[in-house]
Amino acid sequence: MADDKQAQAKGDPRARIVDALLALAAEKRFEEISIADIAGRAEVSLADFRDAFPSKGAILGGFARRIDRAALSAGGADLDAEKRDRLFDALMRRLDAMAPYREGLREIVAWLRRDPVAALAMNSSLVNSMRFALASAGVDSEGVAGAIKLQGLALAWARIVGVWLDDKTPDLAKTMAELDRALTRGQRAAAAVEGLERIAAPFAAAAQAACARGWRAGETIRRRARGEDAPHSAAPH
Repeated sequence: MADDKQAQAKGDPRARIVDALLALAAEKRFEEISIADIAGRAEVSLADFRDAFPSKGAILGGFARRIDRAALSAGGADLDAEKRDRLFDALMRRLDAMAPYREGLREIVAWLRRDPVAALAMNSSLVNSMRFALASAGVDSEGVAGAIKLQGLALAWARIVGVWLDDKTPDLAKTMAELDRALTRGQRAAAAVEGLERIAAPFAAAAQAACARGWRAGETIRRRARGEDAPHSAAPH
């Protein structure tokens, strides 16, 4: 199985480019890695590189999708477990998939801390990864509450990865403790947000209805100003 994956990666320029960037990041500062450096390490032409990825940031997006696939394919959720426990397992599977790239990721995380603009640009990719992690655990991420869950989990994940990078314990005890604390905080915050959303729902519905009535009234006035008859909602009896 491992040999098959290596052979597949060797024949896939996109996979080789991702591998090259992660390897180079383990050797030098991210800012010092050039497109030519990556192409040379991946043994691809610049033309093939451009077809595969437009930038180093896009390569990191490709790496994120690789980790998503590995984590999502590693095993199904235990349907008898609590959603919190399923999410814990899903995020630990992500760390397992990231383990071979740990040193490269150490520099990439440091670069994102040095470059807030780049960190902001990468946020959408991280939020998408968290969306699939939540889905794999059976946790809803739709609506306003879902958006808050996603962003909160993305921020928590950044802290968890920071702990993981420096965790020297063989069983990742420090990382698991941080993940457990993060999920506890997130669970409380999500419950509060969902409660507020339920309270606000009737007011939101009323506001939408008022806006609709206002739009219809305005349309009637505009029609009359143009000399048009207002449309009848029903035929006269």
